[in-house]
Amino acid sequence: MGRARRSAGGGLHCCLAFLFKFLSFLQAFAAVSALLYAAWILSRWARHHHLHLQDLLPDLWFVCALMAAGLFYCLLLLAGCVAAEINSPCFLCFYTILAVVMMLLEAALAADLFFNKHWIQDLPYDRTGELDNLLSFIQTNLDLCKWAALAIVATQALSLLLATILRSMLSTPSADYDSDEDFVVIRRPLLVAQGAPAYLPTTADTRGFHPDLWSSRMRHKYGLNSSNYTYNTLDPNAPPPQ
Repeated sequence: MGRARRSAGGGLHCCLAFLFKFLSFLQAFAAVSALLYAAWILSRWARHHHLHLQDLLPDLWFVCALMAAGLFYCLLLLAGCVAAEINSPCFLCFYTILAVVMMLLEAALAADLFFNKHWIQDLPYDRTGELDNLLSFIQTNLDLCKWAALAIVATQALSLLLATILRSMLSTPSADYDSDEDFVVIRRPLLVAQGAPAYLPTTADTRGFHPDLWSSRMRHKYGLNSSNYTYNTLDPNAPPPQ
């Protein structure tokens, strides 16, 4: 019974870990796409301009923000895959914290875009011009972008739920002791077999002679009980009792 429960729990844990890694693999497409897009913008900018580190901010803030988001997303997915592979509660806790932080940032950004009607004017000027191209692409394919964003958020929420379940399964110790087959019981006889010595030798001389064991064997051989032995020991010249 206990072994069946443990095997069922292990099978459920393997299925949840596989589903978690599969969702992380799907999210990796978005993270890698953001990094590739940022690298393409930088390479295109470097063809016509001298690229220096001091020019990244604030002129190329959009590329830096896109690359930072992609790297953060990749770190999050890497932590999740490692946690699911090695079954580590620490890595799962680290993944959970990062996922919650990322989803809070996404919720704050979505709230700002929804309530602030002039959010475009609040953004700094992008010298690359890719921000305007991206916004025009989103407006042209608004329905597709909505469904893509909804799918990404749903995948993130489901991954966070699976990580929480896996962490709770690893943190809770299994205590299945319903079957006697899961442990070994060592039994000892309550009664000493007849004919065995009533006590073990406790003294011995340097030559290996055990007087207690020898006297016990002699009493057993000649049929002397304890009263006879005590009487003879106290008065060896007295006649034996009837």
